[in-house]
Amino acid sequence: MDLERALSYSRYAQRAFAADVTLAQRIETAAGAAFDWSAESNRPPESPDAATAARWLRDLRRRVFLHTMVRDLTGRAPLAEVCATMTRLADVAVTAATSLHTAELSSVHGAPTGSETATPQSLIVLGMGKLGGGELNVSSDIDLVFVYPEEGETAGPRVIANREYFDRLGRRIITTLNDATADGYVFRVDMRLRPYGDSGPLTTSFAALEAYLITQGRAWERYAWLKARAITGDRHDELDALVTPFIYRKYLDFDVYEGLRDIHRQIRDQGARRDYADNIKLGDGGIREIEFIVQALQIVRGGREPELRIRGTLPALAILGERGLLPGTSIDALRDAYLFLRGVEHRLQYRDDEQTHTLPADTDERALLAESVGDTPEAFAATLKRHRSVVSLTFAQTLGDDDSAVSVTDEIFTSTWDDPRPSKERCEALRAAGYADAAALTDSLVRVRASSRYQLLPAASRQRFDTLLPRVLAVASAHPGLEGAQVVFGRLLSLLETIARRSAYLALIIEHPPLLPRLANLMGASAWAAEYLARHPLLLDELLDARALLAEPDWDAWRVELARLLASNPADAEHQMDALRHFQHAQSFRLLMQDLDGRLTVERLADHLSALADAVLDAALAACWTQMTSGDVLPPRFAIIGYGKLGGKELGYASDLDLVFLFDIDADDADSDASEARYTRLGQRLNTWLTSTTSAGQLYDTDLRLRPDGAKGLLVSSLRAFQKYQRENAWIWEHQALTRARFVAGDAAVGTAFENLRESLLRLAREPAGLAHDVVDMRRRMHAGHPNPTRDFDLKHDSGGMVDIEFTVQYLVLAHAHRHALLTRNAGNIALLGFAGDLGLLPAALAEEAADAYREYRRLQHKVRLTGAAHARVEPGPQVARRATVQALWTRVFGTPWTEAPPRPATAAGA
Repeated sequence: MDLERALSYSRYAQRAFAADVTLAQRIETAAGAAFDWSAESNRPPESPDAATAARWLRDLRRRVFLHTMVRDLTGRAPLAEVCATMTRLADVAVTAATSLHTAELSSVHGAPTGSETATPQSLIVLGMGKLGGGELNVSSDIDLVFVYPEEGETAGPRVIANREYFDRLGRRIITTLNDATADGYVFRVDMRLRPYGDSGPLTTSFAALEAYLITQGRAWERYAWLKARAITGDRHDELDALVTPFIYRKYLDFDVYEGLRDIHRQIRDQGARRDYADNIKLGDGGIREIEFIVQALQIVRGGREPELRIRGTLPALAILGERGLLPGTSIDALRDAYLFLRGVEHRLQYRDDEQTHTLPADTDERALLAESVGDTPEAFAATLKRHRSVVSLTFAQTLGDDDSAVSVTDEIFTSTWDDPRPSKERCEALRAAGYADAAALTDSLVRVRASSRYQLLPAASRQRFDTLLPRVLAVASAHPGLEGAQVVFGRLLSLLETIARRSAYLALIIEHPPLLPRLANLMGASAWAAEYLARHPLLLDELLDARALLAEPDWDAWRVELARLLASNPADAEHQMDALRHFQHAQSFRLLMQDLDGRLTVERLADHLSALADAVLDAALAACWTQMTSGDVLPPRFAIIGYGKLGGKELGYASDLDLVFLFDIDADDADSDASEARYTRLGQRLNTWLTSTTSAGQLYDTDLRLRPDGAKGLLVSSLRAFQKYQRENAWIWEHQALTRARFVAGDAAVGTAFENLRESLLRLAREPAGLAHDVVDMRRRMHAGHPNPTRDFDLKHDSGGMVDIEFTVQYLVLAHAHRHALLTRNAGNIALLGFAGDLGLLPAALAEEAADAYREYRRLQHKVRLTGAAHARVEPGPQVARRATVQALWTRVFGTPWTEAPPRPATAAGA
């Protein structure tokens, strides 16, 4: 639209230009650039009286409106500029009116003073809705809430209570902005979002606001407060601290979906009465539905992901896209629809400066509207229909009524839960559905109904539980797995009872029907996985996106994500500890699902779990150091050394971490004692972060006994002390442990020094016979500590098992690495057996057979662990040949089975 058409499009503009013949020329001249707030005419007058301020604000509003309209209609201003300009106008108007009337009232009554802090108090004007989000439309009213920090009284000649002072101030602000005079108005002011709405006090103290939100705050008010933004006053951080817990929960809050649907149903019911078909804000596929989609996802996840706590719709939509919470195509479609609909909204309002969102019924008016967006009436109608259809569909997919998504549940399951008393017909139907012991099933349902846990559920939670139980019976019947429907149902029921008091978890399952079959498959595949999920129900969220769940792990991306999570709240240790736990649990769960799906070998799974532990340790170390030093010193010269399964990259889901902490300080450090004490505190703090149980659970169990002098030794060791101990005082078993040790996190220079020391220690020449006696003696001691009273074969500890292979490999490394540096590589037992075969230390065929046995033992051990068994024990028959291979390996290296070797006192490695 050209300038002439733009100026003539608005009847409001024509009236304004008729009243001021120079206005059109001034607007035309200035329209080449965004509104200039620094210009003399656009700055508030010095010390105005109320009448002067009111006139100036109305004149400013008129010029801003017309300037913005011309730039918008001529294609010079994007939506972001239009909204930002109108929001800036509101901020300027609110600030000017507040300053004016604060000065007037304080000259009579003095400044309001807090009774608690004895400090001056200021009125905080909060912009809500589109004003708070920085996306005000051109003819919008403004939603305001007035709050102040403390009760008290003014400190002046005519003392009044703070409440009365701020009420008077609020009324004057409203009058200045809202009243229509001969010069027009500035903004229509809507105060209905304050506590108790129209029936509540005009202004509210912090304490009263907090009490209201805790005891009276309703679901829709969480959406209203999500965009709240302080325009005036101070102590904003205190206000945020009391409002944020009301908006965002610490957990994934799927309860909000039903609350939002209630609001939407009310709007639609009202729309049916008022015919909202042509309302581009409240009708189907309108602006409000886009806002609901975005705000719902923000509130669901904002408690755990602070990055989502962003006010504007478009910025929030972009963050949702970055976090993968909506498909990219949906993000693009919603953004395009929002831009289009907001543009149409503004054109409707430019016409007469009215707050309207309804398309004109008149054909000529529609044609003019279409022209204002550069379309023919037919093309405009088609584009509008396309955008609204996409929005409506996305809304239905994201937040549609759950009734539309409920699969049909067999009547037998519904009636069984409604009245679980057994009957012959019911038991036969349940057996036909896969429940072999129908009587036991109905007994368990009777028990659940009679339990205090069920009886004491809040009404909403019980209703959801009642909705889910028949579906759980049906899905277990349809997905019985290898262990049968009854076992799958029992595990699902246990999970349901565990999460029942958190209605948000029940809502999550109801809101996402595909989740139940995935849960059933998981429960049927692994008892350990079922128990893990019950301990960490937040992981239910991970099951929602099958693509992300089964995506190839990216170790570098893990580190980037961890850094982002911890940087979001660096001063809050509890938040960071929980963030580490949520991350580790989520990634472990994803690996578990890929494991159960057959996508990972045991070796590849161990690689991933070990890399995950490395990333978590590195992030935890950095966070602990930052907490101790406030980030104002150089990174610590501190390294974490992994031993055992972590060191050998053979970590399992529930493995503990064998760790040693090393630090380095300069020999001439004058403050060495203080440095050592600081590193000791760092080690203590790090171990606490790893092992403490918080509301998010535990991170890892740790074992620090492999440090010099074991449990009696210092928690952290200097490099020099560690080197001296390893060369002069370490036992042979401690050098055995070094074969599976590696630097995993912290200072790279300290890590390199350790790796160099490790290699030099492993390459020491040792007397073979004495070494063999010590290794065999340690093998016997280990077996004595892990007796097997059953007839089953213990894959790890029994003769011919995994420990025999591991000790044999360790002996070969310590005995021969002085001639063969290849053996010092931390490549894992299978690869080291191959090296030994290639070097002629073992017959190649025996080395290969032993490696195959070790690989199969690990696979079987992993399989048994997934059943939840405490010990990795299996039927001995199928393992006879493998045990014979391992025993042959042992005899080849040591001469006789360890069960026949006489005990001998262990010797120090350096002796």
